[in-house]
Amino acid sequence: MAVRKVCIIGASGKLGRYMVQHCLDRGLQVVAVCRVKSASKLDDFRDKIVVVPGPTNDEDVVGRAVAGCDGVLTVLAPWGRQQYSSGTARAVITHAEPGARLIFSCGWHVTKDGKDQYSWGLRALVVFARCIGWLTRLLELEDQDEACRRIFASDTQWTVVRGCDLEEGPSQGLPVWSRHVGDPILASNCVRRVDFAQFMVAALDDATLVREAPAINGCASESALSHASAAATDDAELLLSTSGL
Repeated sequence: MAVRKVCIIGASGKLGRYMVQHCLDRGLQVVAVCRVKSASKLDDFRDKIVVVPGPTNDEDVVGRAVAGCDGVLTVLAPWGRQQYSSGTARAVITHAEPGARLIFSCGWHVTKDGKDQYSWGLRALVVFARCIGWLTRLLELEDQDEACRRIFASDTQWTVVRGCDLEEGPSQGLPVWSRHVGDPILASNCVRRVDFAQFMVAALDDATLVREAPAINGCASESALSHASAAATDDAELLLSTSGL
């Protein structure tokens, strides 16, 4: 059944606002959750959505927001040192309507099955971010890992979308994806933020993504185009071989 009413957790950030617009473009009803101090960032949508201000890891706030929604889009923000991501994931899993599609966003550093192949540079960047987060108390990547472990272990209709490096700019189209970081199609490691949001929203009605953790990459990136070209060549060679030419 197609999703009709969506709750967006973390709607006031850049990714969240893009998701709001994509949902409205699809004719969906939108309930938006964001911190009280950030609610003004949603003023452009005030007459089109319902805003529930409050911490996104607050179970009462999330419970009120997701009531009656058949889809939930959640930005797992690893801010602070207060288990913000895992608290948000727990609240969504606990209070979402039975059978609701739950789509979560996180970074490439999260792994579902341990088969991802990370470059030395990406590993170093993650270690650096963890150290800076611990020293400044501003970032908690390990809690995003914990949030995703809870999601993976749940019996809900979840999808965890793992984003790469983000950039601004006009939409290039729906991102490509693969199950594992390190696959050639993902090598360019860059996606437009507006397209990341588009993938999140599109996943609501994509049954093939249920209980998957797709790692995404821009569809117009060099590695995505190279993969598409190679696939087209393989298809042409297969057609020729089967036709007897």
